[in-house]
Amino acid sequence: MSYRIGLVGKPSVGKSTFFNAATMNDVPEGAYPFTTIDPSVGEAYVRVECAAPEFDETCTPNVGYCDEGTRFVPVKLVDVAGLIPGAHEGKGLGNQFLTDLNETDVLVHVVDFSGETDIEGEPTEGHDPREDIDFLENELDMWYLGILEKGIEKFETRYQGSEAAIEEELAEQMSAFRTNKDEIKQVILSLGLELDPDAWDDADREALAREIRKRTKPMVIVANKMDKPAAQENYDRIADDPEYDHLTFVSASAHAEKALKNAAESGVVEYRPGDDDFDVVGDVSDEQAAGLEQIREFVTEFEGTGVQQALESALFDELGCIAIFPGSANGSADEKGVFRDCFVLPEGSSTEDFAYHLHSDIGDGLLHGIDCRSNRQLGSDRELSHRDVVEIVSTN
Repeated sequence: MSYRIGLVGKPSVGKSTFFNAATMNDVPEGAYPFTTIDPSVGEAYVRVECAAPEFDETCTPNVGYCDEGTRFVPVKLVDVAGLIPGAHEGKGLGNQFLTDLNETDVLVHVVDFSGETDIEGEPTEGHDPREDIDFLENELDMWYLGILEKGIEKFETRYQGSEAAIEEELAEQMSAFRTNKDEIKQVILSLGLELDPDAWDDADREALAREIRKRTKPMVIVANKMDKPAAQENYDRIADDPEYDHLTFVSASAHAEKALKNAAESGVVEYRPGDDDFDVVGDVSDEQAAGLEQIREFVTEFEGTGVQQALESALFDELGCIAIFPGSANGSADEKGVFRDCFVLPEGSSTEDFAYHLHSDIGDGLLHGIDCRSNRQLGSDRELSHRDVVEIVSTN
């Protein structure tokens, strides 16, 4: 499974800068609407502590790379274009925006916390970032509501002659959101609603659409441009507001991350993405030195630029994914190298799930797994944990 993190945000908030900083791809940046016209897909990375040193081995990654015991595992980052008011009604690039958005597993919403861009992405002062957060959530809620209403309409038109339950009809209608009838039923009951849409008023339907959206499209808010005083003031007001308890906030400066990566590529600094410090190793002018020191103050205070933290929060915290290393309980066995792979699996994955992830034939012939740290046998239904090292024993 290759997870896709969707990057969203209004124009001019630093979304393309974030994308470029995370992937080092060459996507146009600029303070004007529709800088990104088509969805750009790049390879970003999430950090996982490498298991190889525990086995006195040096890993040889098949994909991604390892830097002093930190494995950088690739994920897909999708820069989704077209977020404007009315996107859920098809305005602007709305239809394509929603299609591209729905092909992602989790959302990272880049918000200009400095308040220097208005709701349309135009330069301003004193804009409240709450409006941007609420704006995107409302667009998504209205999108979900429209699809929910279609499911209710289908249920009502065949209600008299059908035994189908409302949760089955809604699950079928909303299957693109990767939900099912059991989850839909749970959401309905959690809101104190009856399993009868005739008993729901408009507010009930909106609440149901919103709750399904929260559960199926988890989101991280990137509080961007936090290297500006106004942004920090806004963050203090907003991040702890109970109204946003369902959201995760990450302080960030995409500009700082991009600057450090550019400097690292030029041999000016030694910097590992996500670190909270760096070393200047090349010749720099007084102006460059001053700029780097400003960045150092930021990454030290916020424990990094926030770009890596946002991606990892989306994948591991919001989605609950786990990283699993294939291993050998008998030590090195692959002539091509060891610890070549590190796979990202869904939360709750079992030994059997991992076997099928490796190959359908391996899953079909699964006998058991082996925990390579303890050499203990693992049953097919054993739930795996983050950073487990597992050997699969199969007849195939």
